[in-house]
Amino acid sequence: MSTPLERPRAVTVWDPFVRLFHWSLVACVLLNQFVLEAGEAPHQWAGYIASGLVVARILWGFVGTRHARFTDFFPTPTRVRRHLAALRQGQAGEHLGHNPLGALMMLALMALVLSLGVTGWLQGTDAFWGEEWLQEVHEWLANGLLLAAGLHAAAAVMMGRVERVNLVRAMVTGVKRFE
Repeated sequence: MSTPLERPRAVTVWDPFVRLFHWSLVACVLLNQFVLEAGEAPHQWAGYIASGLVVARILWGFVGTRHARFTDFFPTPTRVRRHLAALRQGQAGEHLGHNPLGALMMLALMALVLSLGVTGWLQGTDAFWGEEWLQEVHEWLANGLLLAAGLHAAAAVMMGRVERVNLVRAMVTGVKRFE
């Protein structure tokens, strides 16, 4: 018979809105990069939906549940330094929401999606129609988003091993189970 100390501790962290936002954004990005034809209406709509999702998530960061709020995880310089010091000592800590580096990545990903939304929208305006430099900026942002998203996914797997919690499962179920 195991004692309570030996059993995993389960903590509800990510609410349904955060999880729906996350996986919907993943779908929009993957569709736009690998399935939909650039510049066509479905590509544009997926980009607008992605941008709308980010705006909704930003609002939820102010009014949402505890771990969805920016105040819970905003990556201040002090929080980042403490987290890096803990990692150097082999201690990841049990951040219930995003750890400071994850929070930095989350903010960077959202900024990239919004920048893609703006540059994509601008390409359809009279002032910027056919501007090659804007198309190139849009492509660079898209490639940057894919790179950042890949790093984000790899870091989630790595930090999950360090913290002994399946972060991918937690983003599906909303529950972190610490060993």
